[in-house]
Amino acid sequence: MGGHPVLRRYLADVALAVVVGALVMTTAAFDSDTTAVDYALIAVSSAALAFHRAAPRAVLAVAAASGGAYVLHAHPGPVSALPVFAAALTAVRLGHRGYAAATSGVFLAAYFATGPTTQEVVERTALLAGWFLSAVVAGMADRNWQAYLRQTEQRALEAERTREEAALRRAGEERLRIARELHDSLTHSISIVKLQAGVAVHLARKRGEEIPPALLAIQDASGEAMRELRATLEILRTDEPTGTPALLVERACAAGLAVELTVTGEERPLAATVDRAVYRIVQEALTNAARHAGAAKVGVQLAYGDDDLTIRVEDDGSADPDRPPAPGVGLTGMRERVSALGGTLHAGPRAEGGFEVRARLPLGETR
Repeated sequence: MGGHPVLRRYLADVALAVVVGALVMTTAAFDSDTTAVDYALIAVSSAALAFHRAAPRAVLAVAAASGGAYVLHAHPGPVSALPVFAAALTAVRLGHRGYAAATSGVFLAAYFATGPTTQEVVERTALLAGWFLSAVVAGMADRNWQAYLRQTEQRALEAERTREEAALRRAGEERLRIARELHDSLTHSISIVKLQAGVAVHLARKRGEEIPPALLAIQDASGEAMRELRATLEILRTDEPTGTPALLVERACAAGLAVELTVTGEERPLAATVDRAVYRIVQEALTNAARHAGAAKVGVQLAYGDDDLTIRVEDDGSADPDRPPAPGVGLTGMRERVSALGGTLHAGPRAEGGFEVRARLPLGETR
């Protein structure tokens, strides 16, 4: 797909050469004194225009030399200057103003040396000089316009980056505010519930009384709620990943989870958005394994392909394929993160037992 614009430009250049050559040759055909040498010179000066983008100065030199030879030999009209005019216009557009002016001057000098009468030669030369002056002005105007467009585009991109940075900064400030509010209010309330439940259980055991199941459920639920809240606060306070998947595996092993990391393919730096997604996917998958898989073995696999990266986190826990778990906040957020990058995600129990999280992320532009 990337070669199509280049091919279209080249075909347009070839079409320009054909049209200019046909026009000059058609005009020359009405002159009975036109010879095969003249047609050959016209063909050379016109055919050179097919390469005017790639080698503007060389094309202008060829067009001026062959065009000058043609006007010295056949004494044609002003239309014969079209190949030189087109080549000069391109040279000026690409910044070769002095070279274009000098070469055009040489061609005009050759043209001035021809003609039946001095008055006719002066009139035709003045006409061509006006053409070439117009070409210089038009080329400079087009060059300045292209520079203005590039500058405008750069300013727009810079403004977009500035808006994105401001939005990210505001989002970070809002996350910190929410984290402070949750910590100051909800954490305190849950801590009191957990503490009172723990005291009630302790007193009941001390008196030898039977502990109500509801009280034990409150104690367990408050402890789990506290852990969930602390994990949420940690995510809210963290704007960017503070490590790598390898560091996450190391932390999980230190916490008592049996985790093994495998990396295949050519490991390379990733774009910031992809790198952040990989970190969060592995983090959430290991967190779920620690909560639900029990004393299971967990495998983390990172497979680097040419155009994508596959993340697979598997455990051999007690997940049942016949009873898939309801997707929670973690899996939902994981799926949204993967979808935003144009990837795919599968999360569910394995047929042989255990749970699997498998995500494929297109790599796109690397960092």
